[in-house]
Amino acid sequence: MSIKKNTFAALACTLALSFGFAPAAQAAGAQAISVKDAWVRWLPNNLPAAGYATLVNTSDKPVDLVDISSSDYGDAMLHQTVSNGSSQKMVMVDKLTVPAHGQVAIAPGGYHVMLEDAKRKIAPGDTVRLKLKFSDGETLDAPFAVKSPAQIK
Repeated sequence: MSIKKNTFAALACTLALSFGFAPAAQAAGAQAISVKDAWVRWLPNNLPAAGYATLVNTSDKPVDLVDISSSDYGDAMLHQTVSNGSSQKMVMVDKLTVPAHGQVAIAPGGYHVMLEDAKRKIAPGDTVRLKLKFSDGETLDAPFAVKSPAQIK
């Protein structure tokens, strides 16, 4: 009888561990934020470039994008294009909130990543990397495809 009890106890512990703790461990290791459709609008003559992407948040809480850097550019800053009647201007932004179970577009005419002082020759067809830091401590090293203005639809 004690062998059956021990076998049953071992089986119960195994099931509890597999169903109780494994999903939590997997969820803890998964990243809540992802980047899709990331690209950079390249301009000639070392002019500043602009980066665009969609940030997706699968977590239950909003998360802020709080810093951007790049090993390919000396400066990477988050800006927003603001319309003021008949004119537009770029305003530096300290953070961008990605809503819980939602997404936010960094797209032409709105938010964009201003990229200045290329550290190497960058041309259409290249890939540059941007490091995105979030308020929850998560960091993403994301590839951005470099496109010429003619490649943009």
